[in-house]
Amino acid sequence: MSELKFEEALGRLEEIVRKLEQGEALLDEALVLFEEGVKLARFCNEKLDQAEAKIEMMMGDGQIETFEVNET
Repeated sequence: MSELKFEEALGRLEEIVRKLEQGEALLDEALVLFEEGVKLARFCNEKLDQAEAKIEMMMGDGQIETFEVNET
């Protein structure tokens, strides 16, 4: 799963959620889908955590300049 891209994993996770919400899957199929969904959710969370850590690191080094957006 490490070569999977975040967007692909999120798309597959959304597909699994839709299938499970429809309630048409047999129990065995639903369990397999649920297990895959849990793995994908963990993968996505890990990728988001890594991205957040990288952003925090760059901001701490002063590489990224923060700015305010004025809403009118």
